[in-house]
Order: sequence, then C-alpha cells, then structure tokens
Amino acid sequence: MDGLYRGSSTKRIIGYSLKCPLPDSQLSRRRRGSDAVLKTLTMAPHPVTQAIIDLSAGACGGIACVLSGQPFDTAKVKMQTFPSLYRGFVHCFVSVYKQVGLRGLYQGTTPALIANIAENAVLFMSYGFCQNVVRFVSGLDRCTELSDVQKACSGSVASIFSSLALCPTELVKCRLQAMHEMEASGKIASGQKSTVWSVVKNVLRTNGPLGFYQGLTTTIVREIPGYFCFFGGYELSRSMFAQHMGRDKEHIGVVPLMFSGGFGGACLWLVVYPIDCVKSRIQVLSLAGKQEGFLKTLMGILRNEGVGPLYSGLTPTMIRTFPANGALFLAYEVSRKIMMQQFEH
Repeated sequence: MDGLYRGSSTKRIIGYSLKCPLPDSQLSRRRRGSDAVLKTLTMAPHPVTQAIIDLSAGACGGIACVLSGQPFDTAKVKMQTFPSLYRGFVHCFVSVYKQVGLRGLYQGTTPALIANIAENAVLFMSYGFCQNVVRFVSGLDRCTELSDVQKACSGSVASIFSSLALCPTELVKCRLQAMHEMEASGKIASGQKSTVWSVVKNVLRTNGPLGFYQGLTTTIVREIPGYFCFFGGYELSRSMFAQHMGRDKEHIGVVPLMFSGGFGGACLWLVVYPIDCVKSRIQVLSLAGKQEGFLKTLMGILRNEGVGPLYSGLTPTMIRTFPANGALFLAYEVSRKIMMQQFEH
C-alpha cells in the first residue's frame, strides 16, 4: 500500500486515479501508521454511488428537521398569512391549541415531511455536484477542498434544483396549515376537508398540474440568497470551531456541529424572511382564487399593511431554526459518514 504514496500522492477512486497532492500533516499521520486515515485517503465511492449517498443523507436530514420543528413552522405560516389575527408567537400557539387542539400545531406534517425529504435530498445531492462545477470553473482538481465562500456558492446554485422539488409540496403544506384561518375569514367556504388528498384534488381541479408551482418564482428568489447564507454560515461556524479547538472540521463534535447548523439556518431566515412571507401569502391565498405574482403581492403588503407584516412569525422561526437545522445537519453528517464508511476498503 505504501507504494501508492511515493512521489506525488495518488487517491484511488474505483477504476481510475486522481493526482491529489496531500498536505504534510496527512502524510505524516499516514506514515505513523494510522489505518483509519489511510483508508479514507485511498478510496472514495463512484460518482453515482456518491450522489445516492448524498441524496439519502439529505433525506435523513429532512426528516430530522421536520420532526423537531413542525409546530414552530405551523405558527410561522399562520402568522405570515394572517398577521392581524395573532398578537404574537405565544398567542398564536395558545389560540391554535384552543381551536383544534395539539394536532393543529402538527397540521401539514405529512406534506412537510415529503417537502423536506424531497428538498434536502435534491439539495444535498445537487450540492455535491455543484461543488464539482465550482472546482471546474475555478480550475481546481476534483479532490481540492473548497473555501467556505465557494461552498456557499455551491449551495446557492444547488437551491435552484431543490426549489423544483420543494414548491409543490410546500404549497400543499401551507394551505393545510392556514385552512382554519381561510374559513374563519370567509375567504373560502367553511366545512372543507383539510386533508392532503383534498388539497391536492382542489389544486388539480382548479389549476391543473401547474397549479402546484404557484409561488415557484418567489421560492427561487428566496432560495438562491438564502442557501448562500445557509451553507456559508454553516461552513464558517464549523471553521471557527475547528480553528478554536485545533482540529479539522469533521471532528468538532455533536454540539458545535448542531450549533453550526442552527447558525446557518438563522443566517438564512434573517436574510430571506420577507420573501418567504410573500411566498406563503401567494400559496395560501391562491386557494380563494387567482393570486397576483411576487412583486404585486409584495407591493400590496407594503402599501396596505406596511413593513411589519413581512416579519410576522419571525420569532417562532428563529426559535425553531437552531433545533431544526441543528438536527438536519447532525442527521446529514452522521448518516453520510456511516454510508461513506461502507464503501471504504
């Protein structure tokens, strides 16, 4: 095995090899006989296998994100869509509990699971692909570690693909979450079924298959800058922890990893929250009839309600972001590491 590392170090990757000069620290550790480091440096999965691993790990992250943060997301959507009905985050929680019980806070969990599994699976699979695109554009070798800013750019581009998977399921989720308020305000007839299938049938009957993509433009407008901040904040936080602890980013521990995920989520929401508010309005109010596009909806809110309603629901969102996004990245990193180990020889 040592013959692989004489001269310029070579990383073997199933069927072909890539010239990747290794840092002195890794060379010295390998020469001291660290079998774990040697194994990691010598083998990597086939690109197709790598894509499947990234997709599966992203799906695990999506499940963890929903299960840890759904009640806060429900409060967010209700407050975004009907800001005048709720005085604040606690009032919203208490009102929903009194109206429909605890299940009201978990309204839309099924489409939320589908939405997050689909979004994060596509996001993280595309994230790996987009990192290779950034390397190619930057003239870097395929095995070169990207900077935090380059990773942020990769996440930003990857979000375009995830938006296509996210928009239909998020539309169904938002409508389920705000169904009670739509009936109470008289925007739709009362007594309608509030199930996933009833919402899906209503969209197909009213607008056809393309009806599921109402709010797509706004979703993409939200995701591109949002995921630049998301991945940028996550990688920056991990780098700072690694530097402070004197170890590499892969071994900073569970608590710093979860904090980094929460920090990335906080960066995302602070930047894009008003855009998300407009998206929720479009997707929910379109249930009562054709809704105007992003710019007209945004200008209508500013003209009739002011700036405040664009930030309605921010409190539960910020409370939610640390446990939800911390769980997302923890589940992603742990499941990805386990699956990667199965392909090391």
